[in-house]
Amino acid sequence: MKPLDPRLLRAARATRTHIVVCVVLGTMTAGLVLAQAELLSSAIADVVDHGMRRSALDGVLTALAAVVLGRTIVAWVTESASKRASAAVKSQLRRRVIAHAAELGPAVDGSNGRAAVATLACRGMDALDGYFGRYLPQLVLAIIIPVVVLARLVRDDLVASATIAFTLPLIPVFMILVGRMTEASNAKRWESLGRLSHHFLDIVTGLVTLKIFGRAKAQAASVRRSTDQYRTTTMATLRIAFLSSLVLELIATLSVALVAVGVGLRLVDGGLDLRTGLLIILLAPEAYLPLRQVGAQYHAAAEGVAAADHAFAILEAPLPASGDEVVAPDLRDHGWIRIDHVSVVRAGRPGAAPHAAELVAGHGRITVITGASGAGKSSLLAVLTGALAPTSGSVTLGGADREMPLAALDLAVWRRQLAWVDQHPYLFDGTLADNVRISRPDATDRQVRDAVDAVGLVAMDLERPIGERGATLSAGERRRIAVARAMLRDAPVVLLDEPTAGLDEDSERCVLDAVRAMAANSIVIMVSHRPAAIEIADQVVTLQAMVDA
Repeated sequence: MKPLDPRLLRAARATRTHIVVCVVLGTMTAGLVLAQAELLSSAIADVVDHGMRRSALDGVLTALAAVVLGRTIVAWVTESASKRASAAVKSQLRRRVIAHAAELGPAVDGSNGRAAVATLACRGMDALDGYFGRYLPQLVLAIIIPVVVLARLVRDDLVASATIAFTLPLIPVFMILVGRMTEASNAKRWESLGRLSHHFLDIVTGLVTLKIFGRAKAQAASVRRSTDQYRTTTMATLRIAFLSSLVLELIATLSVALVAVGVGLRLVDGGLDLRTGLLIILLAPEAYLPLRQVGAQYHAAAEGVAAADHAFAILEAPLPASGDEVVAPDLRDHGWIRIDHVSVVRAGRPGAAPHAAELVAGHGRITVITGASGAGKSSLLAVLTGALAPTSGSVTLGGADREMPLAALDLAVWRRQLAWVDQHPYLFDGTLADNVRISRPDATDRQVRDAVDAVGLVAMDLERPIGERGATLSAGERRRIAVARAMLRDAPVVLLDEPTAGLDEDSERCVLDAVRAMAANSIVIMVSHRPAAIEIADQVVTLQAMVDA
């Protein structure tokens, strides 16, 4: 792990302010450390050498109390500033990670997974508290205080200064060696947590299906294994942390003892005066203490840094390419979409899927895309939404006014032309009306009611709570609500991915009637295997995947 990851400076503006504050407070702390050592060494030397009376010590004791109070106040301000900075950085990173993951769309599932992103945005970002609250301020002190102490001691005693300068680097050297082990252990621990969260989310999502087939209890053993693996990696990380703290404490203690022995011997033979000897003995531990604390706080920060690495992996993932054109062709009356030899090659797949796909979808027509599983039907729709760039080929948009390549159009402008029904539509915790109105927030209750009725949900109350992911609904009802969303949007282009999968005959007929109604004023492209859906199509396109030999 780098002492200060420059990506944090770029990703979160609050980091820069926090570093400046830490430098200022660190400089103040170094000055107070010197003042405290000077006051103590001078007062003790005067008492021993000159028999200073109690009354003469009042001023020194008052100044010493003020210095101690000052160090306490600076420590409190540092802690408070660190917590504020940590909260600001976490908020900024969370917003950027979630926004970027949303822009990545389907690509995030292939690289990180929705569960991993959710874990990162919650538990992962919280782990940065240790980095900003303890590690970073201590790192600044570890740079400033040893330099200030050496600069002060070199004027009075070169031998002690040379001893401290020689032994100080031993702590960072051992810290780096131990840190590499800790970094690897924390990375393994974070991966284990990611697998556990992803596995748990999959089980919870499919719990109904598992229960139906009598496999729900069998998954408990699988979750237990994942949990045991996470526990094992966590304990291994803690073991390294405890052992490394022991090593750093031992090195620092031996180094201070070496300085103290040298000072003691020279005090005995008269080569050093008492005030200077006391000053060295008081300042030597202060020079080593920040470095020891950096080693101790490293482990508190390591998990946060591992989480930050995963956050930057998402933030650095390239977004779908977007053009600069902000005026789309008019697709309402005589619009069309032409797909020319579009192929998509995705990581982990043997060939292109789809391979050299061709079609022209026109206004007022229903185009159904079919083909074997793995032929790239959903990938082709992802190309049309702009979530996936084709490996080869092109998509062209045309209207009565002009035509242009999809790649030249700004994605935000293009997506305002779309109504999209995913193969696994997501419903949010709220009422039925809230979930349908997502596609068109300004829609009236009458318009929402018409859309819901059109897909066969006539008896369903618009104010009915449906739960997260539509927990209170059947799979068929969830699909029909997604189609109602698309219908309410009234967009020039409608993209549907298996909208009738799993529906009974009556429900399927209602949904297909709604699709026909949308086609009257839109370009409709639908992926489906169902015979009833193919029957209403104006054209059917069968995709083929290219498999490498």
